[in-house]
Amino acid sequence: MPLAPSITDFSYHRHEHWIGGAWVASAGPMTDSVINPADGSLMGSVPRGGAADAQAALESAAAALPGWSEAPRDDRLKSILSWLSLIEADSAFLSGLISQEVGTPVALSRKVQVGLAIDIARACLDAVSVLDDERRGNSLIRRVPAGVVAAITPWNVPLILTLQKVVPALLAGCTVVLKPSELTPLHAAYLARLAERSELPAGVLNIVFGDGPGVGSALASSPLTDLISFTGSVRAGRSVAAAAAANLSRVHLELGGKSASLILDDADLTWAVTASIDQAMFNSGQACLQWSRLIVPRQRVAEVEELARSVTATYVVGDPAAPDTDLGPLISVDAKARVTRACLRAVTQGARPVVPYRALNGLYFAPTVFSDVTEDMDLAQEEIFGPVVSIMAHDGDDDVVRLANSTRYGLHGSVWSGSDERASAVARRVRSGQLEVNGAPFNPAAPFGGFGHSGFGRECGAEGIDSFCELQALHYPVAGGRTVRAKG
Repeated sequence: MPLAPSITDFSYHRHEHWIGGAWVASAGPMTDSVINPADGSLMGSVPRGGAADAQAALESAAAALPGWSEAPRDDRLKSILSWLSLIEADSAFLSGLISQEVGTPVALSRKVQVGLAIDIARACLDAVSVLDDERRGNSLIRRVPAGVVAAITPWNVPLILTLQKVVPALLAGCTVVLKPSELTPLHAAYLARLAERSELPAGVLNIVFGDGPGVGSALASSPLTDLISFTGSVRAGRSVAAAAAANLSRVHLELGGKSASLILDDADLTWAVTASIDQAMFNSGQACLQWSRLIVPRQRVAEVEELARSVTATYVVGDPAAPDTDLGPLISVDAKARVTRACLRAVTQGARPVVPYRALNGLYFAPTVFSDVTEDMDLAQEEIFGPVVSIMAHDGDDDVVRLANSTRYGLHGSVWSGSDERASAVARRVRSGQLEVNGAPFNPAAPFGGFGHSGFGRECGAEGIDSFCELQALHYPVAGGRTVRAKG
């Protein structure tokens, strides 16, 4: 197991949900086993909740909403900070726990899975002034809490997406019901134990374990849910939106991606290709913002292919607990089968393996690179969620923009050029929620979200807080004048 937690009696086998500030027995007898993808061993188990558990959590959140939403902002901030400080203090334990749940190499888990999650939460707290009232003429514009929030998170970067949703929602004055993925729920159970020790009032944060059909659909379809914040697949996002429509509940969706790294003809090729493939292989390619398409000048394709071989040859695929591991396992047997099918289909459709795909023992999959990929191939259009990169050729800036915009997605991407000005000009034409120019670092204070089938709504920073608010305008009499209402 990971490094010892500060909560010495933490149980890896839970039979309860965290509801109303207490551990409440699940309404049903079923449980979900939590499997370590690195070796197939049993890590723990959680209850497989259902509609009754979701309803109890929503009722708890609704009951806590008036007190929390009307509490002074500084009091809310103090309560959230008390919880976040406990998370930071146990960051080493959480890094190890998430590494085992997800299969992320422990060094990356420490830096990204936990480190970046805390950076995002802190950046959100720094943006709290977005909640300030605004004077506009004779009106006062207020941001008021949206209400009860259902936050549904996936398994691949679980703490990042939990804090990315829960912290701004709480800061805005909303109460939350969190449903973590049934594949990686143990970190959420630990977050609940930390909430137990924090100053968060009972019912403000509730955590229900279970799958999408059992808990997720009940949260999305309940009239008690004012806003659903969901991250996951396009298919599941459609289901969430359809379920929410019956009650006209607000919906934020952060869905899939088929992001591209656009390399222009004056770019430093070695730098751009190396950085792009490194990014695409993070978490064994299991990331929605993966730069899975490498779109390069046609006359330099051969150079790019050779660089891809050199870069991928340096990667160590293996035990996530080992300090030198670069790529850990895929999350499940189904995930490995899906990536294998995508590679087989790519060959059938005419893509050429530059770094041939290899399904290794267990759930491990070797880094893979295809070339001669064209925009009509599935490899160029469908999210694979594995360590697979496609090299595509472009014929200039207009063509690279056309190819970048040729999918239904628009989540992330990058542009590389010898000139920041030229790279920026190309980036401005790409239909994507975020783009990095010449290797710029990720900014946790900037809004994150996508265009098209990548979803709608924004998380992170001031915009992330604003997403959990409704706007209210209070109109006041104008000095020296009176308002006369028209009859009829």
